[in-house]
Amino acid sequence: FSVTRPPTRSLNVLARSGNEKQAKPSSSKSPRGNSLKGNSQKGKVPSETTATVAARIAAEVVASPLFYVVAGAAAIWLVSSTGEGSATILIAAALPITALTALSKSSLGEQVASALAERLPELEADASALRKAHAAARQDSEWYGPERRRLPGALGSAPHLQGLVAGDSGFDPLGLGIDPAKYARYYEAELLHARWAMLGAIGCVVPEALALRGVELGEPVWWKVGAAKLQGDLTFNWGGIEGFRIAGKQGIGIIAACQVVLMGGPEYARYVGIKSLEPVGVFLPGEQNYPGGAPFDPLGYAGKPEEYVDQAVKEIKNGRLAMVAMLGFFAQAAVTRQGPVQNLLDFLDDPAHNNLFARLASGGSQ
Repeated sequence: FSVTRPPTRSLNVLARSGNEKQAKPSSSKSPRGNSLKGNSQKGKVPSETTATVAARIAAEVVASPLFYVVAGAAAIWLVSSTGEGSATILIAAALPITALTALSKSSLGEQVASALAERLPELEADASALRKAHAAARQDSEWYGPERRRLPGALGSAPHLQGLVAGDSGFDPLGLGIDPAKYARYYEAELLHARWAMLGAIGCVVPEALALRGVELGEPVWWKVGAAKLQGDLTFNWGGIEGFRIAGKQGIGIIAACQVVLMGGPEYARYVGIKSLEPVGVFLPGEQNYPGGAPFDPLGYAGKPEEYVDQAVKEIKNGRLAMVAMLGFFAQAAVTRQGPVQNLLDFLDDPAHNNLFARLASGGSQ
């Protein structure tokens, strides 16, 4: 909702020289629990009306990734009841970002933004206290700081890596992290790819596994789906449930257009930065890579510093495994022309012949 992108906190955090690490807190326990919830959890303030409270809550709901899971069912019903027309599908896909934009431009949106502006000092103070608690938890964690766990020997000996972010094991043979600003961009890109890879890996495996159990999916092998849609009049139902689809009956053009519409808004908000939702009354207390707040932290991990910093490490580690897995899926598809589940079953059936070394020895002709 803004055309300028403010400097992101993640860049500032990584560009610092590590002042957070200079002193240990007097207690090994970081503040946690209700003390971290602060004034931002008190509910509506006197200047907020019922309408502005309702609008702010609606904006938080629409901004949440979980909203798209729940709203998908409503969109499926809407699309199915109107005959699955292309116009209806595109309208359903564009509705969330359109609604948020309309709210930000309305008089009610101005009231919501004004009410948030009055609360910002308290919210910023709470967010600052929370970030300090996270910094203290990182100092106490075995995964952060100069004494963190590293890869053995020379693999984990990069001197410019100080353990300021999750997953820093000291590995940087190409020196990509020497420049703090570039390192921040690389880390953001890695985290984004890791999250997409975790979703993608599940999306590659589950349809094929369902198809092997007899569920009719049209085309279950992930790398064949696009070609099958271009070459035939296939209908894709989620989970093989007839009618459980939004654009699965349409051509590849409508599917691509829906993706552009659905992803355009969130990607623009990410580009704008952490304050992108403030015009609709949503304050995000975190930073660029971990926005937090009700939309992005519904389980409240941020309020438990020790658990929060550990979860960040688990996320990036699992994301890196998922990226390696996706690379393996690509390589297997190019060599075997099959999906990952079938590759696994073939290996289990005959490990001596269905493996990487046997394929290389035979020139990939097996």
